[in-house]
Order: sequence, then C-alpha cells, then structure tokens
Amino acid sequence: MPSSDPRLVDQAIQWMIKLRFNSADDASTTAFEKWLQTSAAHQEAWHRVATMNDDFNQLSAQVSRHALTGARHRISRREGLKVLGLFAGAAGLTWLGRDYTPLPALLADYRTAVGERRWVALNDGSKVQLNSASAIDIALNAEGRLVNLHQGEILVNTGGDLRPFWVHTRDGYLRALDTRLLVREESQGTLLAVQKGAVAVFADSHDASARQVIKPGEQVLFNRSGIRPSPTNGLDPWAWSDGVISAQNMRLDDFLVELGRYRNGLVRCSEAVAGLRVSGTYQLDDTDQVLKLVAQSLPIDVTYRSRYWVSVSARV
Repeated sequence: MPSSDPRLVDQAIQWMIKLRFNSADDASTTAFEKWLQTSAAHQEAWHRVATMNDDFNQLSAQVSRHALTGARHRISRREGLKVLGLFAGAAGLTWLGRDYTPLPALLADYRTAVGERRWVALNDGSKVQLNSASAIDIALNAEGRLVNLHQGEILVNTGGDLRPFWVHTRDGYLRALDTRLLVREESQGTLLAVQKGAVAVFADSHDASARQVIKPGEQVLFNRSGIRPSPTNGLDPWAWSDGVISAQNMRLDDFLVELGRYRNGLVRCSEAVAGLRVSGTYQLDDTDQVLKLVAQSLPIDVTYRSRYWVSVSARV
C-alpha cells in the first residue's frame, strides 16, 4: 500500500485532536465527514492516524494531545508521516501533564491490545487481570510483591501470601493483603475500588505513612493532591472482568466514551442525544453489536463513516 500524502496525514492529525480532545459540535462533525469523503487518499490518511491513535487511548487527554501535536511538528514532511515514524516521534517527546511516557508500556512484562483482556497468574498464588490497552511490570522477591501499572486498568486478587502486595501507579502506592481490588488510570487521577480486604493508599513513597485505608465497597479517586470519593456515572467498574459493560441510568455520551475503550478509532456522540440514558448489560467482545442494541432501545441512529469513525445522532 502506498504511503499517505504527508499533508493529508497532517490534516488527519488535526482532525484527531479536534474530535477526540475538544468539544466538537455537529458542524465540526459534518465538516470532518465532508473532508473524509473527499477522496480515498483522505480515508487512507485517517486510517493511518486512527490506527496510531490506539497507542494513546489510555493516556490522559492532556498528555495524548501533546503527543499528537508534538509528533505532527517533529517529523519531516519530506519523509512522510508513516504510522511507526509518527509514534516514534511522539515517544521521543518530553511529555507534559502527567509526566508520562508510553515507552515503559511498550516494553512492559505484560500488556494488552485495544479490546483485549488477559489474566496473569503469578507464582505466589495471586492473579492480575489486565483490561483493554493496559500494561504492567511485576516484581516478586522475599520481601514483597510489586505490580507497576504503566497504563490502563487492572483487577488484582492478591491471594493468601503474607508478603506485602504493592501496586504502584503514577499517583502513588497501594498496599493490599488478601484483597480484591481494581485500579484504573483516569485523567484526574487514579481510581481505586475495593471489593474484599482493605487497601492503604500512600503518596509517592511507599515507606511514608498511609494517607488513608480504603475498605470493601468503597471507591476513591486519588492523586498527589489528595483522596476523594470517586464520582459515579452509572457504570459498574467491575463488570469488564466478566467481559461485559454494565450501565444503570448512564448518560449516552459517557457510555460511548467507555465503550470506545474497547474498539479502534472514534465514536462520536451528537450533542442532541448526549443526555439520553442507557441501562443494561452488554457483551464487550462485539462492540458493533452493543451499538446496534443501544440503537434499538433509544431514538438514535448509528452511522459508520468508516471502520474507525462511528457517529451517533438523533434518529430521523
């Protein structure tokens, strides 16, 4: 397949930034669709950028925006913006926002692709499940056990081993013992939910005093500034472990953002239907079927502009 025109790839990157990270109104969506349908070359450029964008799906919005923007400026137009070159340029940036680089995730002990979930059984009897587009390193020794979350979301069953079990995130350390916990990166911090046992939250250093102990049934969002109860939007945070997305009176735009974590490309929601409510449990292995089922229960149309571009709007 011939390389995409670097000028068109540059335009596609600009559209990716606008549509994914800004508040794109219906006029912007229409303008993008017009650009996309201009020619097969435009569609090929979008395909390349949408595929590359999967590597940034689990980063915070601010960091991802800097990656895409920086890559656009760093790579020579004369050489063309090939997908691998674009990603290499992004990986070489001094990242802003959360001081995060994707390189450790690429080199991690265990990682999952978009839409993939994976159980990892450790020789101490503990188990770690990785959600879509996640990456971890694991270290076990006589003194303790450590899982380093580089990207995404994990569910941990620590087992009965008496050695301390630590989870390290970009926002601090978690210490658990005989615990079932869920840890997820969010744009505003790290989400922690506890189903069994108790988890102590520490700041940047695990040898400091615990900031707070989280008990079963509790769910918090923490960062370097503090710990607060995590806002709920109707999503069951544990459901993905069973291969489903489960919502209770959840806003449609929030639901589609969550569903988008499990598929390549973008799912855009019109402002006119963003506030509609979704309730139900849906299988994650077929996100197209999920979109079809939601469209059957709500007055919406789901339009596929391409494999990597889906629009959800009011039914006409």
